[in-house]
Amino acid sequence: MEIGVPKETKDQEFRVGLSPNSVRGLWDSGHTVFVETNAGLGAGFTDADYQQAGAKIVPDPKAAWDHEMVVKVKEPLAPEYPFIQKGQILFTYLHLAAVRPLTERLIQSGVTAIAYETVELPNHSLPLLTPMSIIAGKLSVQFGARFLERQQGGRGVLLGGVPGVRAGKVVILGGGVVGTEAAKMAVGLGAQVQILDINLERLAYLETLFGSRVELLYSNAPQVEAMVPNADLLIGAVLVPGRKAPTLVSRDLVAKMRPGSVIVDVAVDQGGCIETLHPTSHTEPTYVESGVVHYGVPNMPGAVPWTATQALNNSTFPYVLKLANHGLKALENDEALAKGLNVANHAIVHPAVREVFADLA
Repeated sequence: MEIGVPKETKDQEFRVGLSPNSVRGLWDSGHTVFVETNAGLGAGFTDADYQQAGAKIVPDPKAAWDHEMVVKVKEPLAPEYPFIQKGQILFTYLHLAAVRPLTERLIQSGVTAIAYETVELPNHSLPLLTPMSIIAGKLSVQFGARFLERQQGGRGVLLGGVPGVRAGKVVILGGGVVGTEAAKMAVGLGAQVQILDINLERLAYLETLFGSRVELLYSNAPQVEAMVPNADLLIGAVLVPGRKAPTLVSRDLVAKMRPGSVIVDVAVDQGGCIETLHPTSHTEPTYVESGVVHYGVPNMPGAVPWTATQALNNSTFPYVLKLANHGLKALENDEALAKGLNVANHAIVHPAVREVFADLA
């Protein structure tokens, strides 16, 4: 199979769909990979690295897209829409629930679009979302701590505190992978940490992980309303696979937070769970509303592309290889991969995405 790897176009997105090691694995299996020039440079991989692994370097996006399968990191942006072709396999993060124009384009094009974030194992885990969720969870606290600095517009709170001065308070909405990793980072810094979740089994698991170092609370409207105003750092970590994230924090509740507090919503690429938060970028990561600093970068792991590209490829490569070896028949033989199918034959396939865009189904 011929496989294309375009350079990512999202603002300061330095990850790349395939690492040189993944290219070598595909080449060893008899496949040809076409990598757009400098596609991996931001992650520390040169064109020479790819050529040594067996890739062919192409000069522009069109030459990278014009193949049987395209492997990316983030969803195609509007300038890339003309490259999407009928009969092509597109394998990348899509997060369609928050991007109607892309959904419409995929339907119109006739492409087969498989989304990393909805590939799902029988135990309901999301193997291709997990590595980036781990990174995003860690970064949510790292960035949150930074933007709490006074020079960055924050309250000037040190999350870990010092003897004689209380530590900062971190409130995390959601105890999944993102929330867990955020809590690990916050606890490591010495912050006061609260996690709210509706899954009692998950809360019980988190108790075995954190013990008394984290306050674990059942999430409901009164509990959220009680905890959010006291947060120095509020982290949105809610995921409903394929669907838009529910709004848990209203505009009125944000207004009750202390001036200079920080919100980081990791769920922003699925619409976000904070009413006042909208997508930002690595170039302009924050804005202030109701006196609160809002951070809504939807491609947070792009800040650490050397780590993130390799972590992502460790998980995606087996599925890429199956698609390369067997084409769409791979979907028949792999139930988890089949659940990644979002759009095919000019129609929405994934049930959750179809529910969001019922008028397009």
